[in-house]
Amino acid sequence: CEVRPGPEFLTRSYLFYANRLFKAYQFYYWDPSCRDPSYSLVIKGKLRLRQASWITRGATEADYHLHKVGIVFHSQKAMREVAAWINQTSGEGCSGFLPPGRTWAPGALYELLSAKTERDCTAALGFAMHELSLVRVEKHYQPLLQAQQSGSRLVEELYLGDIHTEWVERLHYRPTGYQRPMQSAVHHVHPCPACGIIYRADEHHPPILPVRAQLPMQLSGSWVSTHCEVRPAVLFLTRYFIFHGNNHTWEGYYYHYSDPLCKQPTFTIYASGHYTQGIPSSKVRGGTELAFKVTQARVTPMDQVTVMMLNSSEPGSCGLTSSWSAGVEQDITPTNGCLALGIKLPHTEYELFKMEQDAKDRSLLYIGERPTDGSSPDSPDKRPTSYQAPLIQCAGASEEFSNYVSLKYLGKKDANGNEALKPLPVAFLLFIALLFFRWD
Repeated sequence: CEVRPGPEFLTRSYLFYANRLFKAYQFYYWDPSCRDPSYSLVIKGKLRLRQASWITRGATEADYHLHKVGIVFHSQKAMREVAAWINQTSGEGCSGFLPPGRTWAPGALYELLSAKTERDCTAALGFAMHELSLVRVEKHYQPLLQAQQSGSRLVEELYLGDIHTEWVERLHYRPTGYQRPMQSAVHHVHPCPACGIIYRADEHHPPILPVRAQLPMQLSGSWVSTHCEVRPAVLFLTRYFIFHGNNHTWEGYYYHYSDPLCKQPTFTIYASGHYTQGIPSSKVRGGTELAFKVTQARVTPMDQVTVMMLNSSEPGSCGLTSSWSAGVEQDITPTNGCLALGIKLPHTEYELFKMEQDAKDRSLLYIGERPTDGSSPDSPDKRPTSYQAPLIQCAGASEEFSNYVSLKYLGKKDANGNEALKPLPVAFLLFIALLFFRWD
């Protein structure tokens, strides 16, 4: 069950045909467990892959064209709400989208967008498919975990462009980061209880995901990224956090890189401080609101470009003037942060947290998504309404993850000498795309 800024709760199922056409389902829900459907969208169009992205390394840019978007309501309440949005915010062509008092007809499909008639009533829903303009396919191998089995299985994941955290911006935002990946229906991670349910669904039969236990927010222990993370504005990083629940203090390591494999480190930030007692979020069901205060920070430049940038920064704005060198950590607390890296101290961030267990009973920690514009959630009204990729608890990390993740540098080799993560080079990505889309 995905959480988008807003918040919106949804599941997605996308099918790409050999002739470049695609059919996409987006199923929306009232609840964060994706068990109470609100409405479903069926989206049809055409996708054309272009060239490797100049902005987001490792991604391929694409053009898409929408032919049709239809909506099916799953309750009278959903129909009433959506009709009100469209009637209030759309132009003349959509003002009578659904007459007031129209009763809900189960299974009825209403047309929101048609390229043929040039009608488009999707803006009121904050709907856009700009996620298709940035594409990345990754392959890796998942070890078979059963005692009687050896070897590994292929996993293919599709990364599509991120959704802007500001509702009004998402209609024209062109992605530079990714959402959480979609799993291949054939080659997906195991176990995946939701995969088959979502794959078999359609606009008339939305997926109802299995019941999941609500975990209490117990912030203790060490948590780490499960893969190289990509943020908007071309940031590649891994994260490592230690929470001390007994006295509500925390430490965080942010390892930054210049490449989408997280193999070429640029700088590391260590930060620490304390956090408040969490309270249930009134805006994002299932989430917990906390405030984090950052009181100390240290920076370690890892390449010469970063060293030069820090040494040329304004005197007194980032550590000791002209004293930076590669691999040497420096405390930036005395200069109240580091202007060149956008770090201010002391600093408070208003956060959204959530804990879950995955299908293998491992503990996952979701931390609020960072604002797309690069700013900080430094006031309550900027508190996130969606989440970043989850962190996994180190104590619960299986051997698969110890091979898959290195705290400082990803791309470690497994016992067979193979790289644990093998994102496809662009040329091979295009080859895979040919198999899916068959260029005319």
